[in-house]
Amino acid sequence: MPSIFDPFDLGPIRLKNRIVMAPMERSRARNGDWVPQADTARYFAQRAGAAFIVTGSIAISEWARTWAFEPGLYTRTQIEAWRHVTGEVHDHGGVIFGQLRHGGRASHVSHQPHRQATVSSRDVGATKAISMAFDADGKPAFLLQSKPRALLTDEVPIIVGEFAQAARNALEGGFDGVEIHAANGYLHDQFMNGALNTRNDRYGGSIDNRIRFTLETVDAVIDAIGRERTGIRLSPFGRFNEMPAFEDEAETYLRLAGELAKRNIAYVHVSDQTRWADDVSIPSNYLRDFRKVSQRPLILSGGYLETNGQAAIDNDEADLIAVGKPFLANPDLVERLRNGWPLNEWDTETFYTQGPEGYIDYPFYQDRPAS
Repeated sequence: MPSIFDPFDLGPIRLKNRIVMAPMERSRARNGDWVPQADTARYFAQRAGAAFIVTGSIAISEWARTWAFEPGLYTRTQIEAWRHVTGEVHDHGGVIFGQLRHGGRASHVSHQPHRQATVSSRDVGATKAISMAFDADGKPAFLLQSKPRALLTDEVPIIVGEFAQAARNALEGGFDGVEIHAANGYLHDQFMNGALNTRNDRYGGSIDNRIRFTLETVDAVIDAIGRERTGIRLSPFGRFNEMPAFEDEAETYLRLAGELAKRNIAYVHVSDQTRWADDVSIPSNYLRDFRKVSQRPLILSGGYLETNGQAAIDNDEADLIAVGKPFLANPDLVERLRNGWPLNEWDTETFYTQGPEGYIDYPFYQDRPAS
């Protein structure tokens, strides 16, 4: 069986290993125009030893914003700034995909132009989920997500078009590809969820209707930049942002997997929340079934490191393993794992702050202070 340190061919891209840097919210974009700054270029370049990097979520439009200090990819200034980021990663031998997101109801009115309502598949909001937003004084704060309005039928294709344009912008900004964020309770997830989405138009009701928005987005992005540059992130049985369980959940994601197989996209990235779920209704070997149906390179994330990540590859459950917080704290994570070197611990207090601390100052093993 291949080692987690062996190369992997992701379509035309030769990856140097199978350890992906997972997307993580870091809240470092410049306030107001949401432009990635020089520290972001350094942050990702430091971690270019990954198989490839998936950025934290990037807003596809000013209406898609979800989290405070989230970068965008919809203005000329943002595109130019991303070109600097991707250039630094490429100069260090890395590969980088931009993760494109519309948060839907998992947002707050302070992120919306003129504080207009957020949107979702229907006008039902979460009751306890939070967003890092801006309070009445304009200061960042963790606030309850706002109650959304239901998207009109003819508004959905507009958002599909915004994803396609953001994908084109990503290539102009130097990205090697994009990952459509359809997981973790964000807008696409809100449409696929059968308990939340009770629409009676072509985007609600049957499984085919509920996955239509996701597939229309995939098709539009493929048309914009090519299937070999298009990935997607999903979270079957995920409960982030108060996504409820629903009756045909397994069938929904297997149907989606089959449709993705027909489209021959670059990869499917599964945020595996089944590993710590108490839901006895989750079918055993579900992820293996999903992988078999999707027929695409599969990335697994969700608490994996070198040991159990290797086991997932050995058991033919995944091709690549995405690692989050350990990569945040260890820019040289792959070499640390390869050599059995100890890992830095991450500092939760600096996850979403706006400075370099806890962002670009984690030490490489070779630069550690002498004991």
